[in-house]
Amino acid sequence: MPNRTASTSALAGMTLVTVGSMTANAASYLLHLPASRFLGVEGYGEFASLLAAQLVLAVPALALQSVVAREVARGRGTAELRKLGYRCAGVVAILASALAPVVAVVLGTGVLATASALVVAPVLVLLGTEQGLLQGSGQFGRLGAVLAAAGFGKVIPAVAVLTAGGGPGIVLAASAIGTAVVAVGARIASATREGDAVRSPLTVGTVLRASQVQLALIGLSALDLVIAAALLSAEQAGLYALGAVATKAAFWLPQAVGVVLYPRMANPAESFKAVRSAMAVVAAIGAVLVLGAALVAPLLPSIVGEGYAPVQSYLWIFALQGACLALLQSGLLWAIAGERTQLAIVAWIGLAVEVVLLFFVAATPLQFVIVAASVAAVCAAVVSAVALSSSRS
Repeated sequence: MPNRTASTSALAGMTLVTVGSMTANAASYLLHLPASRFLGVEGYGEFASLLAAQLVLAVPALALQSVVAREVARGRGTAELRKLGYRCAGVVAILASALAPVVAVVLGTGVLATASALVVAPVLVLLGTEQGLLQGSGQFGRLGAVLAAAGFGKVIPAVAVLTAGGGPGIVLAASAIGTAVVAVGARIASATREGDAVRSPLTVGTVLRASQVQLALIGLSALDLVIAAALLSAEQAGLYALGAVATKAAFWLPQAVGVVLYPRMANPAESFKAVRSAMAVVAAIGAVLVLGAALVAPLLPSIVGEGYAPVQSYLWIFALQGACLALLQSGLLWAIAGERTQLAIVAWIGLAVEVVLLFFVAATPLQFVIVAASVAAVCAAVVSAVALSSSRS
């Protein structure tokens, strides 16, 4: 009976987090529709580039959420963890301010617009702290609500400014303000609790070690698309971009599994069962998505146009890439939960190999995705083997 109760609770948690994260993702994607309409081609190009920069700046927030959730599961108090969040937010704010002119030059965007985009970075860190508190304490209903609210908080003010004629910088600043409001709401939703009296101190370095794990994973999930856009012809890059939608879907759909089981991964007594369950569920979801991609591929030309017909024969490989990345993420979450962040070297080596192969070997969209999927599969297999063997021993 206890096992059945735990399974039911985990399933309920996954459902709530999935609904929240899917709502947030849907809201983020919908933001592109009014942005492309109101900003025009040039303004939308600047807007999209700055959103991509925000993705990289979200890495410290993701890492901090993982660290905070782990420490809550181990019994550390809320006050100390919030102090860590404030310190990390301060560091990220300084870093974002220093990087704004550099990013503006690299992306070819205005300095004020770039600063407006990067100002959200410390806000995301504070929001990540509160989400970690909810995750670590198993408050998945509230966490799902906060995830959904973060999506709406990012989009609604931005759309309002867009309709009023605001440019990319003002739109992104409004989005940051909306995110800040959600962070305050999440602060209220997270209950304060006392921690154990004796514990080793937490430092920003702890978050940095977790950040490099998240950064390696984001690199593996996004760099192939960037290189494809740079090296392939415009038509081939368009085909690859469409196929990459299947990669992102297969990568992001199982996210709730890791979120819900992560606190158990941080508990040495439950670590093996948790990571085994996470990998089994993620692998099953991945298999279904790969099969689904193969089955719906013939419908692709009628949905998005005949111009995308060439990608239908290997759409399933894109889904396989995403499924392998999701499995890799489960293993890397286990590494962060147990403070084994050196395991990220597998992902970093894989990323380096992928870049070399994409630049010097691959020349078509099919070859690109075969390289990306193969690297993701090998990295997932190695990390999974280490996680399962180490947890069992």
